[in-house]
Amino acid sequence: MTGHHPTGAGDPSDPSDREAHQAAYGEARWPMAGAVVAAMVLTLLMPDDLRLGPRWLLPLGEGLLLVTLIAGDPGRISRRSATLRGVSITLVGVLALSAIWSTVRLVDDLIHGGAETNSATGLLLAGGVVWGSTVLAFALLYFELDSGGAAARAHHMPDTPELAFPQQLNADLNATHWRPRFVDYLYLGLTNSTAFSPTDVMPLAPWAKVAMAIQSLVSLVILGLVIARAVNVLA
Repeated sequence: MTGHHPTGAGDPSDPSDREAHQAAYGEARWPMAGAVVAAMVLTLLMPDDLRLGPRWLLPLGEGLLLVTLIAGDPGRISRRSATLRGVSITLVGVLALSAIWSTVRLVDDLIHGGAETNSATGLLLAGGVVWGSTVLAFALLYFELDSGGAAARAHHMPDTPELAFPQQLNADLNATHWRPRFVDYLYLGLTNSTAFSPTDVMPLAPWAKVAMAIQSLVSLVILGLVIARAVNVLA
């Protein structure tokens, strides 16, 4: 799959045509920003012993990183910048680290006993918050790492995708100029966390296989142990 201009799109060397191209293929910032804000809210809702750091520390840092991204590339994500790319990867890294840390802490509480593990309701709520955080963190990770990130995808799609969506695998769909959006990566994160394996999106790059494998294992541990413990408490 290539990033050629549609017929009649104009000369890509012309500044006005480049701007039109980026407007056509650059994704709006708000879905990604909304996911980060949702992850920040989930961090605030976590029990203190499951959170990495004080209650406001991570949300504050994530908020500052998000504001930096919005200020550096407002509207649609189309500006290719090493600095913005570094900020994006840092933000995703913080979210992923926080989600995995919370998973480890939750498992430790389940094994050794914790404040929220003696109540089925409290345990299910805590497990749901941690699980939701992992879905958002990995969705943002796929969104940021696939094909060089959203800004790179707005300009050019590689011939061989790293995460292969159905539109890229089936020539009958005639999706030559199709671009994956954040909702596609959110769906990937959700289905990988529930099916514990790829569904319609195939990981082709090594990093994608490793990331999806880690997410599947994390989700399996959360759902399996939390549900088993909750049933035991109710019994």
